[in-house]
Amino acid sequence: MKYLFVHQNFPGQFLHIVRHLTAQQKHDLVFITEPNRNQINGVRKVPYRRPSGAAAQTHPVARDLDAAAHRAAAVGRTAHNLKQLGYVPDIIIGHHGWGELLNLGDVWPGVPILGYMEFYYQTDAADVGFDAEFPLDVSEYPRVRAKNTINLLAYANGGYGLTPTEWQLSTYPAWMRDWITLVREGVDLGVCKPDPKVRRQAMTIGGMRIAPSDKLVTYVSRDLEPYRGFHVLMRALPNLLRARKDIRVAIVGGDGVSYGGPPPKGSWKDTMLAELGAEIDLKRVVFPGRLDYAVYVRMLQRSDAHVYLTYPFVASWSLREALATGCAVIGSDTDPVREFITHEKNGLLADFFDTAGLAAKVVSVIENAALARSLRAEARRYAERHLSMTNYLAEYDELIRRLTGKPA
Repeated sequence: MKYLFVHQNFPGQFLHIVRHLTAQQKHDLVFITEPNRNQINGVRKVPYRRPSGAAAQTHPVARDLDAAAHRAAAVGRTAHNLKQLGYVPDIIIGHHGWGELLNLGDVWPGVPILGYMEFYYQTDAADVGFDAEFPLDVSEYPRVRAKNTINLLAYANGGYGLTPTEWQLSTYPAWMRDWITLVREGVDLGVCKPDPKVRRQAMTIGGMRIAPSDKLVTYVSRDLEPYRGFHVLMRALPNLLRARKDIRVAIVGGDGVSYGGPPPKGSWKDTMLAELGAEIDLKRVVFPGRLDYAVYVRMLQRSDAHVYLTYPFVASWSLREALATGCAVIGSDTDPVREFITHEKNGLLADFFDTAGLAAKVVSVIENAALARSLRAEARRYAERHLSMTNYLAEYDELIRRLTGKPA
């Protein structure tokens, strides 16, 4: 089969399905994307130049649509060039978030388009208004609602939708949900797995040595920012570090902003360090930035307690990977996390805003060996039942077969 994938940052959410298809060595895979250095053998990347953003005179409510229209046009021109060269895909798979798929039905009429539906924006039931520390003025609500324009255009264009969790599906209006197929994303259980040997070895993370006797608390986010509870974790650190002298904390993530707004100046890490000052012993806390994947997995295998916090928003891959690795996870008691963690069974849930309670739950996992063993074992069992990469890819294959009439 001929597959056309589209995502502005290759390979995006399609890493595993692309690897799966290339391993079969019988498909033609083309991927339209902005230029980047990522490579997968067997995939032909076709780059398009990132278009300019919305014009300054565009009304703020319409700026996302303006940017999406420019991006859709750029991808459409690239696709037309492919068609002129004789390329006609059997299916188009991409992400609807940036508008890249909007014009492809005009280039290849009748070719099924399967679009990743990540989130339907709301002003009262998800991330907006969740954290009173960072309120959004009501004057911004029209802009939030307008972010769904691409979602709605995608629906109006026909095609098909795909989403990875029940909660993400629930954010969409009821009349859209039958159009969206739930395919739960999997984890490579052969890579993300417990390794008792790692727990008995010393390791170094970002220049900080973790002795076998140390208690390692881990936290991971693409970027260190409030949407992922970074400010909550930081405010929990003084209680956590006072509780035990052998606790070491690794806070993994970049200094940018993936979701929400930036701080008044600098990074959120700078902001929180300035707020907390001497309350945190920085000899026992390390910020290594982003880690090589093998180092990241080894850190999860060594973790004594893993903290995962998020607003009511899209759950991170790191939560799935932590569960598969058998981490004792302390997660925020928010809807996206409750889909993965049952309190006191395969993890603990903590009130997102209760910093003292979060620190106490982390310490309870560290000091109660029986609890920690139980949570680790159940986390892995949960991953084996619900996060199997094999099952994920089989469901993806079946969806492709249903849409194209051809076996993937």
